[in-house]
Amino acid sequence: MQRLVSDATAPLVEANGAREIGLAACRRVIRSSGSAIRLVHRLEFDDAATVIAEAEGSLREAQRALAAHPAVAYAGFLTDAEKEFVEATLTLALVQGAPLPSAADLDVMPPSWLKGLAEAASELRRHLLDRLRAGDLQRGEVLLEVMDDAYDALVLVDFPDAITGGLRRTLDALRAVLERTRGDVTTTVLQTELRKSIERTVPPD
Repeated sequence: MQRLVSDATAPLVEANGAREIGLAACRRVIRSSGSAIRLVHRLEFDDAATVIAEAEGSLREAQRALAAHPAVAYAGFLTDAEKEFVEATLTLALVQGAPLPSAADLDVMPPSWLKGLAEAASELRRHLLDRLRAGDLQRGEVLLEVMDDAYDALVLVDFPDAITGGLRRTLDALRAVLERTRGDVTTTVLQTELRKSIERTVPPD
């Protein structure tokens, strides 16, 4: 009896060891990805790229550790780490106007990429507001269009949440962010036009 129990638990010991390695690596991915996004908002793009590379290294470590244990890999923490890595990578690309790497390029699961894109689009709100405060309305309008394009593309993904990992909820959050941002841009446009109109009608001293 004891031998049978030992035989049955041996794979569990291996899976638990892989989980511990993967969990620690995924935590590093999430920390690095958050730091990278903050660097992007500070326009420190080279530093952001360096930190994203660190996040990728940790992600690959987690993926390797969990490759032989799919039940653990799909428990949730790996897909969360992949999503955060995608979010940081795509946020940098969107802000820089660079081509977006695909899920295959980033070697992540498709749901992780889709949710990462949605959250990267939401992150553009902060960058857009910074540009509006700097007086760059044209750049703000371009960023709003990028957010729109991301939402329009993602809303066509029509699969159950069990397949997409809850993409619908992420899109609901993006839609709310998008509507607030559209209001901010519209207000800024109207204020700018009003100021220009006043400047045209008020004679110089």
